[in-house]
Parts: sequence; C-alpha cells; structure tokens
Amino acid sequence: MTAPDSQAIEANHGEKLRRSLTTPLLTLYGLGVTVGAGIYVLVGTTAAVAEAYAPVSFLIAAIVVAFTAFSYAELSTRYPVSAGEAAYVEAGFKSGLMATLVGLAVALSGMVSAAAVAIGAASYLQGMIVAPHWLLTVVVVVLMGLIALWGITQSVIVAAIITLIEICGLIFVSIWGFGMSGSVGIDFIDMLPPLIGPHWMGIGAASLLAFFAFVGFEDMANVAEEVKDPVSTMPKAIVLTLAIATMLYLATTTAVLMAVPLSKLASSSAPLALVFEMAPLGIQKSFAIVAIVATVNGVLIQMIMASRVLYGLADRGHMFSALAIVSRRTQTPVVATLLVMCIIILLTLALPIDELAERTSQIVLLVFILVNAALIRLKLRGDDEPDHFSVPIAVPLLGVLTSSLLFGTAWL
Repeated sequence: MTAPDSQAIEANHGEKLRRSLTTPLLTLYGLGVTVGAGIYVLVGTTAAVAEAYAPVSFLIAAIVVAFTAFSYAELSTRYPVSAGEAAYVEAGFKSGLMATLVGLAVALSGMVSAAAVAIGAASYLQGMIVAPHWLLTVVVVVLMGLIALWGITQSVIVAAIITLIEICGLIFVSIWGFGMSGSVGIDFIDMLPPLIGPHWMGIGAASLLAFFAFVGFEDMANVAEEVKDPVSTMPKAIVLTLAIATMLYLATTTAVLMAVPLSKLASSSAPLALVFEMAPLGIQKSFAIVAIVATVNGVLIQMIMASRVLYGLADRGHMFSALAIVSRRTQTPVVATLLVMCIIILLTLALPIDELAERTSQIVLLVFILVNAALIRLKLRGDDEPDHFSVPIAVPLLGVLTSSLLFGTAWL
C-alpha cells in the first residue's frame, strides 16, 4: 500500500464528509455489518452455550436491542454527526471526557468486532485456499481497508451488493435446513424452553454472544454525517435493519439446529457450511463463496464505522488532529482508516474469536447504557426540539434496564 498523496489531503476543517447515503443504502449498510458480523460466524458458539434453545437467545438479544435502537433513532436525528455516541453522551452529561471515553469504546468495539469477523472469514476461506489462517486473516483486513479508503459512497455500494448476496445466502440456508438437508438435528418442539429451570442460565449467557450478532444498527449513527435528510432517513433505516435481521436470525438458527447435530455445530468456526455437508459439491462451494463474501463485508463496515468515530472525535478536538485528516480526492478519513486497519490486524493475531465476540458485546452494552442515560437526561432537562424524531422516556429507561441485565449475565 502506498502512502497517501499529501497534496490530496487536507486537515480538520478543510474537507468535510459528503452527505450521499439514502434510506435503502443506509439500511443495507446496517444489515451488512449486522448480518455478516454475527450469524455466519457465531451460531455454533451460541449453540454450544444455549444448546437447543439458541433461537431463544437470539430473540432475547433482539428485545434488548430494540429499546436502544429507538433511543438511537431519536438521538441520531438530534445530532446527525460522526462519532454519534460521543456526541450524545457529551450533550446529555455535559462532559467532554465522558464523550471521548465513549467514542473510544465505540471505536474499539468496532475494531474488536471486525477482528472476530475477519477470523471467521479466514476459516471459511481455508475451505477453498490452502494458506495459513493468520495470513488469510491479514489479507482480508488489508483488502477491506483499501476499499474503505476508496470513498464512502463506493464503499457502501460495495457493501450493499454484498449484503444482498449474504441475505440470499441466509434464505438459502433456511430453505435447505428446513426442507432439503434431512433432519438429523433437533426437533422444533424441543427448541421451546420450559418456563422454569436451570437452562435459563445458559440461555442468558448465550444471549450475550447472540447480542454480538445484532451489533451493527448503532454503526449507522456513526455515518449520520454522510446521510441525506437524517431526520427522516435514520429512524426508518434503524428500524428496518433490526426487524429484517431478527427475522433472518430466527429462521436461520432454527434451520441450522434442525439440520446439524448439536455436537458438530457447537465446535465449528464456520457453522453454516455444515448445513450443506451432504449437498452436491457445487452447492457446497457456492455457499462457501457466499459465506466468505458475507464475513468480509462485516470487516469492511466495522472498519468504516471505527474510522468515522476516530475522525469525529478528532474533528471536535477530543483527539489528535491528524486523525481528522480527510483526503480531498476520496473525502475519506485516511489516517484514521489506516490506524484502524493496523489495530484490527493486531487483534486478529492476539485473541480467539469467542473472546473477541464476548468483549465486543460487553463494550457495546456499556455504551448502550450510557447512551440511553444521556437521552433520559436530555428529556428530563426539556432539551427537545420540534424537528427531530422522538420516543417516550420509557424507551431509554427500558434500554438502560435491559442492557444492564444482559451485561450482568457475563458475571453469573
């Protein structure tokens, strides 16, 4: 990779990000990071903890996310800027230090998440390319970094195309798992847990892993500065992303549990490929390509998000001004993107996938608690304006409660 052309770059306030994202593109952006980052990689890990009740863990995670999603829908229309969570916390708590810490936590969660997904992508790639796992992981991260440097519109269009492919892949998994693979897994009726029993401890713990699969909608808030008409676009795209992802996850998880023995599923880092083990070779290879594409998409979008957070913090004076340098040619934050790419590579080489996923979930849940609390403070202060999307105060209150309860499962 060559160094950026210094004549094509201007700092802080010379070049600004371009508002070019519409509702369909933003929804596909959210679905790309949500769907690719979770279901293609972590179904097996979730099933290892919740066993037959893995779909229930995904449902619980979706409920937890829903309250916070509506809080983000309001806050992203109040403050449609990069590093959104940092701006929300700064407005709610009047603390630049808290804003900086939250912004760094969000960027870190994106980089840790991207590292987890890059490891999953390399696992799928190893089924087709004979090469060391670490080398494939590094190649994935570098290629996605180059696309992220290309430009926001180009990056999101690439991500949108990939997202459509990965959604079709999940639909195919569901159809094959339900009707064509031969049921050698768990019967549907056995996936419904009794109302009382020790199994809820496992379901709760697995919900923290399943929550990782929903990490993504909040990333849309961090590209709000590049969205056309954010007051209208942001709420619609956030709700659509969450609704579509939830339906896909429940269908896919149920189909995989029915088609694959639990013992094999729980030990796999490329779980969805197991559905096609008895399928014709052409179908196996076709799905492997879809899975690779889906997982690298998650790396790309998390990389875009983390770089925008660092850019936003620097642009508002909370971090080194070099991180706010924007290329005049591509209008992307060059230094921030290169830094994010290097950190992701280091994380992929240092930590296993399940630990990366759990740490991502914990960081994001802490951010959710603070973001909901910031909205509560704004509403109690009466800081309302007529030109933004608004939710009742009960929504952020329930967001704090549900996020805290799920975060607490990590310590049980």
